[in-house]
Amino acid sequence: MTEFPYAALIGIDWADDKHDVCVYDCATQTQEQSVIGARPEAIEAWVMQLRSRFNGQKLAICLEQKRGPLIYALCKYEFLVLYPVNPQTVAKYRQAFTTSRAKDDPTDAELQVELLNKHRDKLTVWQPTSPNLRKLQALVEWRRTLVEETGRVTNRLVDVLKGYFPQAIDCFEHRDTEVFCDFLTQWASLDAVQQMSDEQLHQFFCDHHSRYQACNARRIEILRNGIPLTEDSAIVESSQLMVQALVSQLRSLITSVRQFETEIGHLFAHMPDAKIFAALPQAGTNLAPRLLLAFGEDRTRYQSAQDLLQYAGIAPVTERSGKKCWVHWRWGAPKFLRQTFVEWANESRKASVWAKAFYQAQKQARKSHQAAIRALAFKWIRILFRCWQDQVPYDEAKYLLALHQKGSPLAQQITLQP
Repeated sequence: MTEFPYAALIGIDWADDKHDVCVYDCATQTQEQSVIGARPEAIEAWVMQLRSRFNGQKLAICLEQKRGPLIYALCKYEFLVLYPVNPQTVAKYRQAFTTSRAKDDPTDAELQVELLNKHRDKLTVWQPTSPNLRKLQALVEWRRTLVEETGRVTNRLVDVLKGYFPQAIDCFEHRDTEVFCDFLTQWASLDAVQQMSDEQLHQFFCDHHSRYQACNARRIEILRNGIPLTEDSAIVESSQLMVQALVSQLRSLITSVRQFETEIGHLFAHMPDAKIFAALPQAGTNLAPRLLLAFGEDRTRYQSAQDLLQYAGIAPVTERSGKKCWVHWRWGAPKFLRQTFVEWANESRKASVWAKAFYQAQKQARKSHQAAIRALAFKWIRILFRCWQDQVPYDEAKYLLALHQKGSPLAQQITLQP
């Protein structure tokens, strides 16, 4: 009888075109290597061979992926138990015994089997969350990707306009908008827009819900009094064509972001914990779903708020060696998760009295803006963790009362605020 809970331990070093596989048979204590294709049909055939060979017994698979094509292909088989590991884990493990830094895909597959064999107690089994939560996670991440792409296209558009029509940039503080796209679609040059009357330009801005008289007057004045940067037709005509191409991309991205936001809002509203995160100050329609995802739905995942603080990279790292001790930024942390807490902590200052006071106290202590915001995020996570565990929405008044009852220095800081 084997001492292993699995019939076999398998390591997979994945690639776009093929996967190197190492299979350790726990009964015979032998291992073999092979290569399988990356196509779904090849993976399916390989898994069916494993099912037949080991009579459907549980098999442990170690792979350097927490999401992606390979784990999506394998998670549907109930007899496969997946242990995703960080690629850096395998790399550091390899370097511990190969100081020359030699690397080979089959060797990495062997190392993953060794990790399963000797250090399985330190690895975490992949447990899929609910379909709605996974869908929400994908939606918010894709939305963030589209927002970043919107920024890149907008920057390229501004760069082109600087070369022949800078007045268009001066007229709009926010350029990732439909009004900016429509303006450039109708008038892609200063000469074209100066042929319009003041009434026509004013009507254009009003039609796009820009009804501030002073703002519209300033825009019209800039356009009316402007002079062309250049009249070189080679530059102007080629730039106009590029502007139209970029405007088309920007308009499409703006529409796509709105579609994602609509889907995210609908899905978030039906999540069981939505009320907890929707009540947070300045969370809004974008940050509230991201905060819900940061905590997840498994309340046993984190034993304490400190576990989440460390995982998210908000808690700093302390290093000690001999008589030396230093504290520094935590490098190994999910970037998107950390951004979520930091961005929301910064926004919370606009609506939370104590958050604003706490930030000001940090600044008075000569902390940088980023350090102060991270400290605020640290404090917020501890509060949210308790709300999440108790399934109770955050109440600003109740928290302020608790600060006063405990005689917190922060309560005194709030009292001294103008």
